[in-house]
Amino acid sequence: MTQPSHTHCTNGGRFTQTGKQMGGGALEGQLLVFYHDLDKDISSITTETDWRQNWRSIAPDDCTVCMGTGHDHIKGNKANPCGHCYGLGKVKVDGEAVAEMWELAIVATGIIKRQQAELNQLRQVANNPEMQALIEQQRQQAIDDSTARQEQEWRNGKGFGSGGQRYTGD
Repeated sequence: MTQPSHTHCTNGGRFTQTGKQMGGGALEGQLLVFYHDLDKDISSITTETDWRQNWRSIAPDDCTVCMGTGHDHIKGNKANPCGHCYGLGKVKVDGEAVAEMWELAIVATGIIKRQQAELNQLRQVANNPEMQALIEQQRQQAIDDSTARQEQEWRNGKGFGSGGQRYTGD
């Protein structure tokens, strides 16, 4: 049996990428991705842009039942957690399900540490003086654009003078 390499971000499922090729005809200049749906045993094609937006790689510690989503796609009830990973979406590093609560705590701690590391990276990027200057520049540009747009709408709008002209007081 082929191991899944990807899953759909919203619909779940088990997929393996089988190849890539440049498109022709209406798809000229686009890279096409060939994939195989392991659940339905169907091969299909999509664009690389769609592939990157809607599919994600399966990590070695992702739950094999829910593919890392935390809810069981087999039962189809997204309100209930996956019974294999207890709704975490992750299992032990070796890919096995947890057998006792201490192992579950180790898996949860790993998730928390990864999230803390990502959060610290985002904070470092946000605290970079160059990034703050870029954000301030974009904020000021948005204010200037908004002011110019409002003034243009006022100038093009109907006035209250005779014949609908704009009365300026001159």
